[in-house]
Amino acid sequence: MGIITILWEKWREFRRDFYKITLAAMIAPLMYLVVFGMGIRTISNGQPYLNFLIPGVVALTTMNGSFNAIAQNLNVQRLYEKAFDQVMISPTPLWQFIVGQIIGGSLRGLYAGVVILVLTIPIGTGLVFNGYSFLIMFLNGAVFSTIGVVVSFYAKNHTDVPRFSNYIIMPMAYLCNTFFSTEQMPHGLREVIGALPLSQTSAMLRTIAAGEKCGYTGVLILTTYLVVFGGLAFAFLYKKKNL
Repeated sequence: MGIITILWEKWREFRRDFYKITLAAMIAPLMYLVVFGMGIRTISNGQPYLNFLIPGVVALTTMNGSFNAIAQNLNVQRLYEKAFDQVMISPTPLWQFIVGQIIGGSLRGLYAGVVILVLTIPIGTGLVFNGYSFLIMFLNGAVFSTIGVVVSFYAKNHTDVPRFSNYIIMPMAYLCNTFFSTEQMPHGLREVIGALPLSQTSAMLRTIAAGEKCGYTGVLILTTYLVVFGGLAFAFLYKKKNL
């Protein structure tokens, strides 16, 4: 019941801010598609650049939608509204609180990604997005929702979340196989960036969109990130409970 309660809260928040959330999910990705898609027509293998760009922008949008849906709100609730005190004394198990936050953020990211896919339908690129694509989008959202939970838990003040976003999330948005291939990067840096969750998501979505078979290595990497950051989130809450 605790997870359902958290998801109901997220649903009420989504309904309340539906137009703001939808516009926020559309504007920046649309600018990427227009500026990069119209400005650069082809890539080295002769395929339309939009065919490369769209999966990357979808992956990027699920990342931003999930992280932003959780990190800032949860940080404000913890530091200023002191909402965690109520969570600690409530009958809701702490693990359900965390899982509910992660699922809610994942669904927000998935929604943002679907909005971009709908907007690109009239372009007629011939890209393929199937159930496996949506699973990857959801999993990517879960990873960045969990990162948002961890950042909001460990942030010491209100500015720590925007600072993390500027130093970590924004560079990933531009470097992680979204607007250009990581294969063009220097050896060493290429491997490090290629192992990041957004790089893996972009690569998998692009492989599926091209009608090719996608392996499970990327899913395993995303799941590893999810487990690691989920463990950090649980460690924080249960340590706080025992203080």
